[in-house]
Amino acid sequence: MRILAVTLLLALVAGVCHAADESVEALKSRLQNAPLQDRPNICMEIAQRQLQNADKFYTEGAVGDARLAVEDIVTYSEKARDAAKESKKHLKHVEIAVRKIAEKLTDIKRTLAFEDQPPVEQAIQRLQDIRTLLLKEMFKKEKK
Repeated sequence: MRILAVTLLLALVAGVCHAADESVEALKSRLQNAPLQDRPNICMEIAQRQLQNADKFYTEGAVGDARLAVEDIVTYSEKARDAAKESKKHLKHVEIAVRKIAEKLTDIKRTLAFEDQPPVEQAIQRLQDIRTLLLKEMFKKEKK
């Protein structure tokens, strides 16, 4: 019995590690065939991974790659918003994740050269617009 428990624990840890290693491209391809209720989570995972990539690229000085990653952050945050709104699930989760991403982008923006800041500022503003729409959707009054 103990061996079975240890084996199951190892299998679970291996599965979690494999999921963590899944690339952004693999997540994007998985998104294409995902059911509607799973799309918000997948989109937010892509946005969070691209946030890490953007931070890394800006640190390395690869501004062009970083801008592409920032564009992906906004694009997939919008897709997560749309999927959450359509499925009426995960609205709160997506709003919280978008807020955290916007905060991290604000921190990243403060470290950038002045000429590199406008695209990041525009992305932050678009993320705030996404949050506003999500909050309106969450707290809208139902017509009777």
